Amino acid sequence: MAGEYIKVLLVEDNPGDVFLLQEFLKEVNTVLVELMPVEQLSQALKQLEKEIFDVILLDLSLPDSQGLETFIIAHQQAKATPIIVLTGINDETLATRAMQEGAQDYLVKGQVTGDLLVRSMRYAIERQRADNALRQSEERFRVALKNSPIFVYNQDRELRYTWVYNPSYGLTVEEMLGKQDLDLIPAEDAQRLTTIKRRVLNSGIGMRKEVSITTKKTTRYYDLTIEPLRNESQEIVGVTCASIDISERQAALREHKLAQEKIREQAALLDVTTDAICVRDLNNEIVFWNKGAETLYGWQAIEALGKNASELLYDEPSPEMEAALFQVISQGKWQGELTQLTKMNKEILVASRWSLVCNQQGKPKSILTVDTDITEKKHLEAQLFRAQRLESIGTLASGIAHDLNNILTPILAGAQLLPLKFPDIDERTRHLLEILEINAKRGADLVKQVLSFARGVEGKRITLQLKHLIVEVAKILKETFPKSIEISTDISQDLWIVFGDSTQLHQVLMNLCVNARDAMPNGGILTISAKNQLIDENYARINLEAKQGPYIVISVCDTGQGIPGEILDRIFEPFFTTKDVGQGTGLGLSTVLGIIKSHGGFVNVYSEPGSATSFKVYLPAVEGIETFTPEDLPPQRGNGELILVVDDEVAIQEITKTSLEAYNYKILVASDGIEAIALYAKNIDKISAVLMDVMLPSLDGLTAIRTLKRINPQVKIIASTGLMSDNKLTALTNLGINTFLSKPYTVNELLLSLQQILSLS
Repeated sequence: MAGEYIKVLLVEDNPGDVFLLQEFLKEVNTVLVELMPVEQLSQALKQLEKEIFDVILLDLSLPDSQGLETFIIAHQQAKATPIIVLTGINDETLATRAMQEGAQDYLVKGQVTGDLLVRSMRYAIERQRADNALRQSEERFRVALKNSPIFVYNQDRELRYTWVYNPSYGLTVEEMLGKQDLDLIPAEDAQRLTTIKRRVLNSGIGMRKEVSITTKKTTRYYDLTIEPLRNESQEIVGVTCASIDISERQAALREHKLAQEKIREQAALLDVTTDAICVRDLNNEIVFWNKGAETLYGWQAIEALGKNASELLYDEPSPEMEAALFQVISQGKWQGELTQLTKMNKEILVASRWSLVCNQQGKPKSILTVDTDITEKKHLEAQLFRAQRLESIGTLASGIAHDLNNILTPILAGAQLLPLKFPDIDERTRHLLEILEINAKRGADLVKQVLSFARGVEGKRITLQLKHLIVEVAKILKETFPKSIEISTDISQDLWIVFGDSTQLHQVLMNLCVNARDAMPNGGILTISAKNQLIDENYARINLEAKQGPYIVISVCDTGQGIPGEILDRIFEPFFTTKDVGQGTGLGLSTVLGIIKSHGGFVNVYSEPGSATSFKVYLPAVEGIETFTPEDLPPQRGNGELILVVDDEVAIQEITKTSLEAYNYKILVASDGIEAIALYAKNIDKISAVLMDVMLPSLDGLTAIRTLKRINPQVKIIASTGLMSDNKLTALTNLGINTFLSKPYTVNELLLSLQQILSLS
């Protein structure tokens, strides 16, 4: 044995037998034996969990286990370790049963010598190794068969199935064993198979045939190998067969023949189709060029014929084309997308289908390609994917914004209310409250930017002449931007008007101009232009966000560093920024997009690294004249009116109650729609107005408002929410609710809304 070392686990409870075995082993000097004795089966099992032994000597009669069960338990614990059973003179029958269960050998106590013990252990170990190797070989064979498409079986001399693996013909192993082919498949097919197999049985020479078998009205084709099956005396006792289903290959051959015929039949139609059809020889030289190819690529047939296709359609070697050429030659066909160039050096994307054309002898002679221009289609798909991605991000952002608005509302109101409640506070405390108010407003503005991206912000819309807005922004830029940046404007004299929110559109222009400034750290030219443009049906068809009709186009162009192509599709995502930490939130362009989309417009950007960048904002033009809005009036104190405040946030309840009481209003508070209805019904003659949160537990605000309207159609309601969906806004408007208060709101906004609604008759 290799190593001349054996590690033995002895399971024996008789100290005398243990001593004798140890003494026998000392007498043997040809091998080193390390013997570890234990007295109980449980001790042996624990030892087997910790160590690996070469062999186990096992007494079947132990204090905690008796008889054959002792061996079975030990064998289950250590299947890879050979076990030699130790037994008395009268227990050889039990030892034989243990051998049948898997023991490698047995020794009779009283008849053991050192040499016999070592020989037995060596024999057991070698036999175990052989068994393990055989099992591993059988397992590899089984796995190989299991994962292969080969149907393997044996049949006796009567051609009855005696062993089956990976059965075919739609049958199971049980359905095939003991049966002949005539019992399983149609008589004609069975007779053909029987004739072939009888020939192998009689000649003793194997055969390989392609056969067809029809089962369940389906004909399948098989590559069948048959060899004679011999016993130990080399007598032929049957056949062993391996069968592979080659139906797909046969179908492919038939399909290939049909494809060639189809090509010949359609030859007369090649010049009629709008697809570009080209035939090239195996040296890649063009031998046919149809009218569709002339239209798509701009090369006339007389210019293309005889030219190398790669040199004509690509400005440099194309790995995609090389891969396509290899596949079509090796597999007969290829299809995919290729980027190519036209005669005018315009880049286009085509869906290309290649087929290998063979001569009458079946040898390849040329390649037929059919190309369809999908440049416009891919452009539209890219727009759609971008819109879907931004919509998903917007949904997430709007949910976060709702919770932040509820958090910021009491903070902002409290920061404004505390100086009024405590007019004598010291200057340091007053300054801290100012800081608190300023930062709460900053947080509220940040949330509004997120919402403007997520779903657009309605704001206060009026008819606007954008010329004045652009002039005002340009004046601010000239006063605040570095002198190294030249500001210029180009505005059409007859510029149309739009319907929009001047504050939001002012923010759009400022965000775009600030980005342009940051793109020109060493100075440059920033140009703001505006012109009228009629979008026609063709433009609207290739731009998903555009509609046919009149637009005003505002362009903000810089001569800066440009935007890398790999991030161009991400610049409108919220919180995406290329600026250093602390220099930008990544909300500027997402806010621009949200505002413009809420105005029914869209934004395009044109840029290349190291070149100028141009943002074009498209806003729908409307008929009418420019309108102006008066400045908001300062809030006035109340006259003791009773206001019902409905909100599920305790902090908002408390701060709103305190704020309104400070301005001489009386307050009732409800936490949900059910409580609000009960309080209103009880105090219907006393309540002057209701401040209702739209998103409430138990009974939502919309349902509660409908109920209050039924109780009193003249009830005055201010709808408040941290996030207003379009559906709810429409529903509230239909109910006659026209006063809305977005969270977080300031004390002044709350008081002005109350003053406005209470003044209504």
